[in-house]
Amino acid sequence: MNGYIYYPGCSLKGNSKHYEESILPVFREIDMQLDELEDWNCCGATAYFSVDAGKAAAICGRNLSLAENLNKDIIAPCAGCYLTLKKSNKFLAGGTEKAQKILRALDKAGCSYSGQVDVKHPLEVLVQDQRLDKIKARVERPLKGLRVACYYGCQLVRPFTDFDDPDYPVSLDRLMAAIGAEPVDFSGKTRCCGGSLTGTIEEVGLRLNYILLKEAKRKGADVISTICPLCQFNLEILQDKMVKKYKDNITMPILYFSQLIGLAMGLPKEDMGFSRSIIDLKPLWEKIG
Repeated sequence: MNGYIYYPGCSLKGNSKHYEESILPVFREIDMQLDELEDWNCCGATAYFSVDAGKAAAICGRNLSLAENLNKDIIAPCAGCYLTLKKSNKFLAGGTEKAQKILRALDKAGCSYSGQVDVKHPLEVLVQDQRLDKIKARVERPLKGLRVACYYGCQLVRPFTDFDDPDYPVSLDRLMAAIGAEPVDFSGKTRCCGGSLTGTIEEVGLRLNYILLKEAKRKGADVISTICPLCQFNLEILQDKMVKKYKDNITMPILYFSQLIGLAMGLPKEDMGFSRSIIDLKPLWEKIG
């Protein structure tokens, strides 16, 4: 394939707009212009595969077809989109009767797909092919003294293990170190945040997120850096409720890894979506001067 096309998914056009606001400028700074996939549709998120795997693969197949027609691989920043698109890609390449039926239907709808597209997460792209060196060279304001808990969540490195260890990944840690920050030994880096449980069984969701924040605090982290919109939302939005329930000050900023990279590159804070943070960032600014 000839380069990448950007698949934003629904979250990066809504409550995770600050992810998009930071990831696109970061890629431009290393000479990678990410153009948005035209006329993309929702991937159905991970839940759809549990409802109807065939239809889930079909709606993702349309996005894969659009990218293939452009001769480009897909970059999907949302961990849910990333996983669903990869799962659909594997499903459609499986040669099963159901997969063949879906491919025929896509062809009739003008969305033929031959399985040539690869699906990548931006973290994977940034740490490979000497791009980490490009990021290091572009750093203007190293985030010295900032202790970061790198949180991958449960969808990026499992079940697909294309670019990192499924139990203790280090790609994001390497990236944070490259911009001058100090990654802490965060044992909760791949624990689940509860996903949609925060909206269905809140008590369970609260506890899962509290465990993550408590561990990050225990390790002396100043901030949690994440790669997933739902993880970012859960860890941030519920902090007041967790403090009240557990009588424990676990408050800390939850930022996208791309926001921290952009900050280290010297890009304007107001352009990186920091104003969208619910948690007070004043301690962060004081920490890094």
